[in-house]
Amino acid sequence: MTGPRDWDKDLAAVDKAIESWKATTPGTSPGSAKAAPVVVAAAKEPAKGAMATWLRVLLVLAFAIAVPFWPYPRGCGINLFLYLGVISLLVVAGLWGAASSWGRRLGNAHILSLLTVVWGLALLAAEVLPRIGYAAHQARWMCP
Repeated sequence: MTGPRDWDKDLAAVDKAIESWKATTPGTSPGSAKAAPVVVAAAKEPAKGAMATWLRVLLVLAFAIAVPFWPYPRGCGINLFLYLGVISLLVVAGLWGAASSWGRRLGNAHILSLLTVVWGLALLAAEVLPRIGYAAHQARWMCP
């Protein structure tokens, strides 16, 4: 084990390193700790990201509202599988919006995204459960 540590010498080296860093940082003088250009550039980025996230969430919400108005028969066969694919896409898009809003710390957008995921899962359950024998009404996967 080594001898006692000289804290004054270590802290002086840290202070010297901080001063040299301040001198090389753009927009600062060696005596000030203000970095306005860096802060201004960083402040513009979250606003654009938040707008993009809200646009994404509102697009997924519009998609969730439109899905129940599917214009084709979805009782069985290929149309059923296409409809299930669209609902699966809705769930994935809702998760995409939820992940984006979680990363941006947008609470309301996150709640809307999770509601679209739950809505998509409910639509999926309404089509799948009668076909696997869970519901009282039985339905078929393929048309006779």
